[in-house]
Amino acid sequence: MREIVHLQIGQCGNQIGSKFWEVIGDEHGINVVGTYDGDSALQLERVNVYFNEAHGGKYVPRALLVDLEPGTMDSVRGSKIGQLFRPDNFIHGRTLSHCP
Repeated sequence: MREIVHLQIGQCGNQIGSKFWEVIGDEHGINVVGTYDGDSALQLERVNVYFNEAHGGKYVPRALLVDLEPGTMDSVRGSKIGQLFRPDNFIHGRTLSHCP
């Protein structure tokens, strides 16, 4: 079986990626808090390609969400799929360059 790590970089990448997780979650019967509530065993057949199964049967996206500004990350966290991700899925920060 293959496993995919999904990278979402920048504002556009994170907006598109958020929609991607809504669609993939729906396809596999994974609700917005990461639990299975589908109606067919077929939905779970390849769920581990995109999700890790954590404690208590919660499915967590195998993803890194990256941006320089925390605002995009805050938008994702506050969205309807925000609870799907673990805190360590989010990477944000500012880089400073010093010119002499």
